[in-house]
Amino acid sequence: MNPSNGTRAERSAEQSVFAAGTYKLLAFAIGTIGVFGFCNNVVVIVLYCKFKRLRTPTNLLLLNISVSDLLVSVTGINFTFVACVKGGWVWSQATCVWDGFSNSLFGIVSIMTLAALAYERYIRVVHAQVVDFRWAWRAIAHIWLYSLAWTGAPLLGWNRYTLEIHQLGCSLDWASKDPNDASFILLFLLACFFVPVGIMIYCYGNILYTVQMLRSIQDLQTVQIIRILRYEKKVAAMFLLMISCFLLCWTPYAAVSMIEAFGRKSMVSPTVAIIPSFFAKSSTAYNPLIYVFMNRKFRRCLLQLLCSRLSWLQRSLKERPLAPVERPIRPIVVSNACGSRVRPKKRVTFSTSSIVFIITSDDFHHLGVTSKSGGSSEVNVIQVRPL
Repeated sequence: MNPSNGTRAERSAEQSVFAAGTYKLLAFAIGTIGVFGFCNNVVVIVLYCKFKRLRTPTNLLLLNISVSDLLVSVTGINFTFVACVKGGWVWSQATCVWDGFSNSLFGIVSIMTLAALAYERYIRVVHAQVVDFRWAWRAIAHIWLYSLAWTGAPLLGWNRYTLEIHQLGCSLDWASKDPNDASFILLFLLACFFVPVGIMIYCYGNILYTVQMLRSIQDLQTVQIIRILRYEKKVAAMFLLMISCFLLCWTPYAAVSMIEAFGRKSMVSPTVAIIPSFFAKSSTAYNPLIYVFMNRKFRRCLLQLLCSRLSWLQRSLKERPLAPVERPIRPIVVSNACGSRVRPKKRVTFSTSSIVFIITSDDFHHLGVTSKSGGSSEVNVIQVRPL
């Protein structure tokens, strides 16, 4: 055995964090998340662009989440998928920086947009104020600038983007004990996780309290008020489910990151780190499902889009000319002479355009139709064209 080959095998074994079967399983999981995230978010974007009744300020914020989730599916998950297939990180340092920057940017955009949605519901239900498109566009601009400010700081030297402990993706340097890096991690978690979560809790707590107070007032129990309360309750339930699922996916990742940053590094193994990371990226796939299944307008527009596509396909198949099929004429003898009694001989032939009856009998004049054979009584032809 060549010693150099043995040295290479030992190095590759040291670089491999997981077993070969585990890498295949992780590749399948992250690939499934990427495909579903891409397809689901594309459907939401197409619905918003195609149907005018979906173009509301609230749905514009939902569209912002779909755009950020779609970008994660396109840019962030592909590098991790290839790393899982190859059994480790195979990209350059610049790609690692881009992977960490893009995932952090789009993740912060999503969570800050959820906080903006909670605030929009709050001022609508509690303060009876309706936002317009100008407010929504201004909120989206502030969200992206806020996210760029926090994710751009590591590019300028305040912390850095580096390979994570599982070596399948890049993120902030959570494990650095340098005071400069630790201060950024503390402020980053506070500004990009705990503050938006606090805004959501405050807004939805006041929304639930206001709805319960309105239900308790008997003088307001009119049909219109009841319908408004039901609608606001459904919308609030949809956003609350979105926020709950988002926090369910991102809280374990934030907890592991805090343990790695402020605790002992030995407490976080590659297996412990990879599960919350993949769980957080799965949030890109389920948000569109919540829009479609819990929002009646999105659901109806999706059904209308599918039905229109199906009818267009059926119409194109009907309008497509069929190739002519030449079929030979097959004569069929229906009856002939039987004993001493002579019965009319009838021959029926079939073609692609008509059915031809040929009757050879002197009794043809009893049918009361004119023959095509002129005055002959021996051979008579009746041609019937199908409808």
